[in-house]
Amino acid sequence: MALIKWRGREWDPFRELLDLEKEFHRFLDTSFDTLPERISKEGIWSPSLDISEDKDNIVIKADLPGVKQQDIDISINDNILTLKGERRRDEETKGKNYHRIERFYGSFVRSLSLPRYVDTDKINASYKDGVLEIVIPKTEEAKPKQIKVELK
Repeated sequence: MALIKWRGREWDPFRELLDLEKEFHRFLDTSFDTLPERISKEGIWSPSLDISEDKDNIVIKADLPGVKQQDIDISINDNILTLKGERRRDEETKGKNYHRIERFYGSFVRSLSLPRYVDTDKINASYKDGVLEIVIPKTEEAKPKQIKVELK
């Protein structure tokens, strides 16, 4: 049997748990508090949408506050509606110390698959007060038909 000199710091499973706990707390302290600031710097954001349907149309409303009308692009390819745009920061940031940046800037893209029963040639879009509204009419075949029942 050989004797091994003790080096003062051997493997301690509890020390590893303490180190893991410290890393976990460091992650919580730095990740969630600054997440909006990281996203706004990278320019990653996506507008919120409401999609509704009635017997004649599908209506899509997108919240685009601060986006200029000329910076919005709507396209359709193979029944995929794509909404692109950009919100630009138009204020000067030199000499300012920001405490929090939660508004999103930069480019965005949203794509939606449309049903086959829409008439893509008759789509209308309007923009008012930061809300984009896209009205997509249904084809005549897709609209509900009323059939009268006659009594004999």
